[in-house]
Amino acid sequence: MEEFRLGDKSPFIIVLDNIRSLNNIGSVFRTADCLKAEAVYLCGITATPPHRDIHKTALGATESVGWKYYKNTLDAINELKSSAYTIISLEQVEGSTPLQDFKPEKGFKYALVFGHEVKGVQQDIIDLSDHCLEIPQFGTKHSFNVSVSAGIVLWDMFTKLYYLKE
Repeated sequence: MEEFRLGDKSPFIIVLDNIRSLNNIGSVFRTADCLKAEAVYLCGITATPPHRDIHKTALGATESVGWKYYKNTLDAINELKSSAYTIISLEQVEGSTPLQDFKPEKGFKYALVFGHEVKGVQQDIIDLSDHCLEIPQFGTKHSFNVSVSAGIVLWDMFTKLYYLKE
């Protein structure tokens, strides 16, 4: 486990902005482990490990993936910006870029912000974001579950960085 924690990572930090569901939190940890994300930042009302409901879906990923807690998401974003991370909020906003059109670049570090299950990413965080991405949707609900969104976005960015030839 320690060897994995210290090994090479994908250039992604996942920021959970006030996620209320413990199952969603655990699921994001599991996805972060699968795609070797650097860390998960838990902000605001987002619960932290150890918690049995997080553990139930994380299946031990809270031990393999580094994490930090921030009382205020803004503090996490400011720290990430000062460390040269590109801030990307996943939100349906005017001017957002469809996920399939966004091309991550090698050598960059990305902080991917996922928001509250009902309210989304806070407006002040959107305002500080370098990009807002949107996953195109075609049904009647117009929103994926936050853990599903995290899986889709991380897989898309991971494959674009590591598998697609230029």
